Amino acid sequence: MATLRTVPVASLAPRLVFAIALVAWVMPLVALAPPASAHGKSVSYSAWHLDSDGAQISVRIPLLDLSRLGIPLPLDGSANTSSATRGVGLYLAERLELLTPAGSCTRLADPSSRPAETGWVRFRWSVECPPASPMTLRSRILLEQSPSHLHFARVTLKPEDPTQRVRVVERVLTAAETDWPLSTSALDAPTSTASAELQGTSFTSYLRLGIEHILSGWDHLAFVLALILLARSLGEVARLVTGFTVAHSVTLALAVLGWIRVESGPVEALIGFSVALIAIENSWTLAGRGRWVPIVTVTGLLALAGGAALAGIPFLPALTVLGLAVFCASHFELLRRAPDANLHRVALAFAFGLVHGFGFAGVLAEMTLPTERLATALLGFNIGVEIGQLAVVAVAWPLLAGLRKIAQGRPYRIFAELGSAAICGIGLYWFLVRSLAPG
Repeated sequence: MATLRTVPVASLAPRLVFAIALVAWVMPLVALAPPASAHGKSVSYSAWHLDSDGAQISVRIPLLDLSRLGIPLPLDGSANTSSATRGVGLYLAERLELLTPAGSCTRLADPSSRPAETGWVRFRWSVECPPASPMTLRSRILLEQSPSHLHFARVTLKPEDPTQRVRVVERVLTAAETDWPLSTSALDAPTSTASAELQGTSFTSYLRLGIEHILSGWDHLAFVLALILLARSLGEVARLVTGFTVAHSVTLALAVLGWIRVESGPVEALIGFSVALIAIENSWTLAGRGRWVPIVTVTGLLALAGGAALAGIPFLPALTVLGLAVFCASHFELLRRAPDANLHRVALAFAFGLVHGFGFAGVLAEMTLPTERLATALLGFNIGVEIGQLAVVAVAWPLLAGLRKIAQGRPYRIFAELGSAAICGIGLYWFLVRSLAPG
C-alpha cells in the first residue's frame, strides 16, 4: 500500500514564491494586454472657437475607437458611406454639447464631414446659445463603450474687444469629469481675470494622466520588465532605467513641441519590435549566446518582409525592415564581443527609449497646445510617466532579487526563461499586427 509522504513546509516556500511571482507578473501580460492597442486608451479631440453667441466646433476621432459602437462607419469603398458619415456625425454632436441653464445650445446644421488623415474622421458644426448665458462644455463620447475614454477639448476665446488677445485653454474630460464650466464673462475680462474664471487642465491632472498612461501602456511596461529581467544589481537597474528615461523624455519633448513629426503607425510597430528584441536577447543570453538565435532573428525579419511583398500585403517599408535586420545583426555581434555587456544594454535602452518617447507623445502632440500651456502639460505628464515607471520597477526588482536567493537561483532562471518567452510572444504579436495595419 502506498504511503503518503509528508513534504516539509520549508521546501514548499521556494516553489510557492515562484508560483506567486509567475502569476503576478507574467500572466497579466499575456491575459490582459490589449491585442493591438498601443496604450489601452481611446481618445478624441475637439476644438471650440467660442464667442458670446455660441461656438464653432471641430472634432477628430480615430475610426478604430468608433468601431466600438457597432454602427456603420464611413469606410472607403463602403456602399453606405454617406449614411454612415451622417450617423457618426450625429452621434458625436449628440454627445459633445455646449449647455446653458436653459438646455443644450441649438445646432445650426447637421455636422459636416471634413478631410482627415488616414484612420481618422473629422466633423464640424456650429451652435447658437442665448447671449450672456453661462455655458458648460460636456463630453459623453464613447463613455458607455469605453469608460476610460479621454476627450481633449481645446477652447479658443475670441473677445469682442480687439485690444484683448485671443486666449486658448485646454482640458481633459473623462468619465469622472464630463463637464467643463465656461464663463462668458471671461470673453471680455482681462487676462488675469479670465485665467481665474476659465481653468484648463492643471499640473496635477497632467501628472495623474502620465501615471495612468504608463500603467495602461502594456508595451512600455513589457519593455521595462524585459529590460531589468537579467539585471544583477540595483545599480544596473538604475543605469538601464535612466538610459530609457532620458531618451524617451527627449523625444517626448521634441514631438510635443512640434519640432519633430513622425507617423504613429511605424512608431507603434517599432515599439512592439523593441519589446520582442529585448526578450529574445534575454533568452539568447540565458542559453549561452550561440549563433542560431541571431541568425533566425535576422532571417525571419527578411523573410517576413519578402513574403509580405510577394503576397501584396501592406507592411513596413522594405528599407525599414532591412535597417532592423542590420541593427539586429550588429546588436547581437557587439553584445557577444562587448567586454561589458551592461554598458551595451544601456545604449540599447537609450536607443529604443527614443522610439518609445514618440509613443508617449501621441496623447499630447495631437492637442497642439498653446505655447503658454506646454510647460505645464509636458512637465506634469513626463513626471507622471516616470512615477508610474518607477513604481513598476520598485515592485518587480525586489521580486527578482528574492528569486535569485532561493534554491541557488533555480526558480529565478525558470522565471526568467518563461517571462522572456511570454514577453517575446506578445512583442512579436504587437509588431506583426501594427506592421500589417492599414495606414
